[in-house]
Amino acid sequence: MGLRSKLGLIFLLVSSLAILVLCVAVYTQAESSRLDRTRGLADERIKAAAQTYDQNGVEILGSRLDDPAVPEQLREAVQQGKRATFKTGSPNPKMWAAVEVKDGRILSIVQDYDNEDPSMNALRRALIIGGIGTVAMVALVSVVAAGSLSRRIVAVAGTARRIAGGELDASAVETIGKGNRNKDEVHALATAIDSMASSLRGQLEAERRFTADVAHDLRTPVTGLLTAAELLPPGRPSELVRDRAKVLRGLVEDLLEIARFDSGFEQADLENIGLGAFVGSAVGRLRMQQAIAPDDVVVRQEGPEATVSTDSRRVERILANLIVNGLRHGKAPIEVTVYGRTVEVVDHGPGYPEELIAEGPRRFRSGMAERGAGHGLGLTIAAGHAKVLGAELTFGAAPTGGALARLVLPPAPEPESTRNF
Repeated sequence: MGLRSKLGLIFLLVSSLAILVLCVAVYTQAESSRLDRTRGLADERIKAAAQTYDQNGVEILGSRLDDPAVPEQLREAVQQGKRATFKTGSPNPKMWAAVEVKDGRILSIVQDYDNEDPSMNALRRALIIGGIGTVAMVALVSVVAAGSLSRRIVAVAGTARRIAGGELDASAVETIGKGNRNKDEVHALATAIDSMASSLRGQLEAERRFTADVAHDLRTPVTGLLTAAELLPPGRPSELVRDRAKVLRGLVEDLLEIARFDSGFEQADLENIGLGAFVGSAVGRLRMQQAIAPDDVVVRQEGPEATVSTDSRRVERILANLIVNGLRHGKAPIEVTVYGRTVEVVDHGPGYPEELIAEGPRRFRSGMAERGAGHGLGLTIAAGHAKVLGAELTFGAAPTGGALARLVLPPAPEPESTRNF
């Protein structure tokens, strides 16, 4: 049950209860007033009848002396010297009035007390009709009010989801209406979300500038360090220095690449390629560059060749990062499967951590300890290239165990001559 239904139901139940209590109170008060009037009338009649009997010895107004049908409670009250009235219960209610007259005798009057009084019946009908009408009106108003509140909350929630998805310029306050002067809790929530998004934008921009500045400032000294390392005399210490210098240069280049993604100005140079043939040649080049054994990376194509419109350089970069990540943190062989516009890369290691599968890669997060050490930038860069290409890159667990990365490329656009107008 949604918020709108819950609020509407709560308003309806509370209003119905209040109306029911009010109707019962009104009817009870009216019934009490009617009983009081009947008692007063009976009291006036017995009073007049007693005065006439004491003066003239005549029974008037239907009064009777020592009537044996007088209720016992009324008889006891009269014997105590009181003039009293008494109403008997259903099914044939009657109103009695009695008083002690001369000679110690009891003079009484009795009259029918009709439960089905026309005025009370009319009041009961009026209360029922008015109560139902009021409940219906309250229900309509509550649905409208709850709907308005629900729509505003849903709009704020939608904006929060857009912000969580990376659309940091979205404004919750504008979503619920700039001209809305109702400064209630929903408006306060929208303002808080906008403040959070603004703070997040500032933090991300500061992080982007810091990453770009650090990478740019390190590039020159690292290049000099690598050049100087090449001049060292042969030997194991020199090899270690050159190896670490190359790793440092790779890290700086990765940071610069991430900074370009953060700037938002990266664009794809599109061309039509046959995906299966391209993946095979790209893996071949990677084998030569990284000195990878042929059996460590296996490429196969399922189904017919698919033509895609994409940036081949970025696709090759994504494949290289996924395969190297699998070799470094997983276990060979790495299986690369192409079918249609989809490329899957599967290793036989412990698999991706649940956090990475659920949230995607993050920079400087290398995953589980059993997948080895690293800076966590390879998958982040692959995801950045996929975003520029408009492709979908997801991470999961392979059915046979190990890590599964799936890249789905957008289709090639239709030629102008084949489009329908």
